This record gives sequence, C-alpha cells and structure tokens, in this order.
Amino acid sequence: MGSEGLGSAAVPAPEPDAHLRGSGGPAVTLYLDLACPHCAVVWVEARELPLSLCVRHFPIESKRPRAAALHAATEAAVLQGGEEAFWGMWDSLYEDRGRVDDPHLWERARELGLDVERFEADRRGDQVAERVRRDFRSGIRAGVTGTPAGFLDGRPLGSEGEELGGVLRALAEVG
Repeated sequence: MGSEGLGSAAVPAPEPDAHLRGSGGPAVTLYLDLACPHCAVVWVEARELPLSLCVRHFPIESKRPRAAALHAATEAAVLQGGEEAFWGMWDSLYEDRGRVDDPHLWERARELGLDVERFEADRRGDQVAERVRRDFRSGIRAGVTGTPAGFLDGRPLGSEGEELGGVLRALAEVG
C-alpha cells in the first residue's frame, strides 16, 4: 500500500511522554510495529538519519500475534529505566528479531539493568497496555492502516518499507 492507504486526519503533536529520538532536521512521526519486518528495515536506517523522530506503537496483532507483547516490553522498560531503557529495548528488538519470546525479553531486561519481576508485572499491567493502545488509537485516527507509516507535519509520507525509507532519506538530505 502506498500513501493512498493513509488518511488525512491530523496526527497529534508529541505528548509529554512521547518517545523522541534525534534532533535537527525535519520532525517525523513514525507508526511502527515491532514485529513487522518492513518496520525493522525502515527503523534501522531512519535512526541514523539526521531527523527528529517520534515513534508511536502500532502493533498489528491480527498479522503478528507477538507484536503487542513486544510493544509492552518497551513501555515496561521505560517505567524502570527511563527513555534510555526504552530505546535499548526498542533497538534490540529490531536488531535481533529472531529472539522475541518471553525468556529473550527477560534477558534483555536484565541486560538493561531492570528488575525482571517488576518488568514482567509492568509489561502485563494496565498502565503499559493503555500507553500502547493510546498510540494505536492515534494512528487509527490519523488513517494508518498498515506499517510502517510516517507523517511530516501531519501529512502522510508513505507506508511501504522501501517507499518510506526513500522519503526519509530525501527528507534528511534537504533538512
């Protein structure tokens, strides 16, 4: 699907607890699914570009049943270790996509210096679930129907891995 699969509804400005990375360059909002192979390709490249990125959770459980658990793991990490732990978990999930079962999540939590029992309780808790749902709902309101999806100033940038990746590279060059 191209950008025609994205609606024209406004993408909300980053909330106080938004996950932001990078500075300078255009501000881009990305809706990503941590279990999506196309999102992994886009993320590994986008994180290195001179862009201001806001990532939002968009787990598509009907396609990728493990997605919600992965997104919950990143939010559980942030509750204990702040944004540094969030990004550590986020990046590790995209870098090692073959190891995403619960024991692997617990191993990652330990590597990030988190208390695994608290991590697991938080990961399965209402606060984390609501945080992920909030991002997902904002994507639905913005017209996101698949991942990856990107927006610049509320305008859709595209939604297929290669297409979105190319748009992000072009933005970084002119930004």
